[in-house]
Amino acid sequence: MCGVRNLRALPECGQGGESVSMDALKGDWYCLDTALGEPAWNMALDETLLLKVAVLAKPVLRFYGWTEPAATFGYSQRVAEIEALTHLRPVIRRPTGGGLVPHDFDWTYSVIVPPGHPWYELSAVESYRTVHEWVAAGLNGTGLNGVTLADCCLKPAPGQCFLGYEKYDVLWSGKKVAGAAQRRSKNGLLIQGSLQPPRSLSDRTKWQAAMLASASTLGARFEDLALTPELLVLTDSLASSKYRTFAFNRRL
Repeated sequence: MCGVRNLRALPECGQGGESVSMDALKGDWYCLDTALGEPAWNMALDETLLLKVAVLAKPVLRFYGWTEPAATFGYSQRVAEIEALTHLRPVIRRPTGGGLVPHDFDWTYSVIVPPGHPWYELSAVESYRTVHEWVAAGLNGTGLNGVTLADCCLKPAPGQCFLGYEKYDVLWSGKKVAGAAQRRSKNGLLIQGSLQPPRSLSDRTKWQAAMLASASTLGARFEDLALTPELLVLTDSLASSKYRTFAFNRRL
């Protein structure tokens, strides 16, 4: 369940004191915590929510974890190159772009936005900035100090998201701790994010509550989303016919 705890109001987290508008968070939202999911099913549910978010008519914030260690990789990457970079198995192609993301100790979330919503109208760069302002505010809400957004880039190792950083990635003590990948279509906008928390931050539920609280102080109102039989059937179908298949994961 995605309740909102009574946390203190959280300041916006800008790079170098720069204030960033997060008006896109205002209004009615769904929240969904699916706990631990099988890797292919996790990717399938994000695609299901993208396909159905226009019908839901509200953006969705989803928190989730993994039943086993795994790695995901960007839609346009070559699986053979990814397998050479990680020992984690399975490796699953994401519906979004980006590079290799290990899912052994990370905290994952997704944001799914319907067409016509103010967030959907943002440029890719501003969308990336907005989601990481939100993540950073959540980290600040846990009491973690020294969280900033990258104002420039450090070229990562080939294909690996967390060895290096891009503009507006979330940094802590100069190291990237959160990144995201996006996909925009006529159905909506899907952002898949990964947070690699510092060892000092062990309470995931506290961060999730801080994410909700920070958005609530900016005018967001959250309602729990129930996964209907229709959503579950479509998710199971996508997991079986796409994300678990040799053809999809090894198409490049």
